[in-house]
Amino acid sequence: LAEIARAAGTAPETRRIFLADGDALSLSTDRLRRIIETLRAGFPDLERVGIYSDAHAILRKSPDELNELRTLGLGIVYLGLESGSDEVLLRIKKGCTSSEMTRAVEHLRTAGISTSVIALLGIGGCELSEVHTHETARVASAMAPDYLSLLTLTLVPGTPLFEDARAGRFQELEPLGFLSELRQIVAEFAPTRPVIFRTNHASNYVDLAGVLPRDRDRMLARLDQAIE
Repeated sequence: LAEIARAAGTAPETRRIFLADGDALSLSTDRLRRIIETLRAGFPDLERVGIYSDAHAILRKSPDELNELRTLGLGIVYLGLESGSDEVLLRIKKGCTSSEMTRAVEHLRTAGISTSVIALLGIGGCELSEVHTHETARVASAMAPDYLSLLTLTLVPGTPLFEDARAGRFQELEPLGFLSELRQIVAEFAPTRPVIFRTNHASNYVDLAGVLPRDRDRMLARLDQAIE
């Protein structure tokens, strides 16, 4: 709350605020209510509060709780799908399944809260690349979130996956492999409603922006050019 007060004194005109940096929706509704109410008092022009969450935290909230948070100003939840493959999710110790994450997105949609889903190119390595891309396209299509973003795996020293790669237990994709996964997901992503699609994260090799499925042909042409 003291940090909110300092920020309000510096940039009171702020319209969008993101509650960083971990799974903030796991906080109790009482604590989140107090935080968002304090934000609204300090930032009179506030239009939307965003938050990270995982499936379990979303599903633990009742419909009434989510409706209350949306009324207070919680406008968007960012959910890391990472992969639609349950085998990949188990290997990376995600802690939830693709079906749980799909239900979580539906739970938020019912409450009128937007969702931004993030998947991770290359997280299955070379071994599970094909199942990772097929299942990610399938699950993301079933979710049909408001926003879908793809990031590219970056191995970080000191993490288990970095050690697995160094020991040869995990084979990281080459740049062409990351692009091939991206192309396959774009080609197979078939949501039941328009989805804003982005690959504008600094980790990616190609920056795509548009709406799927409307802009699929343009994106595929751009990817084919990059792959060539």
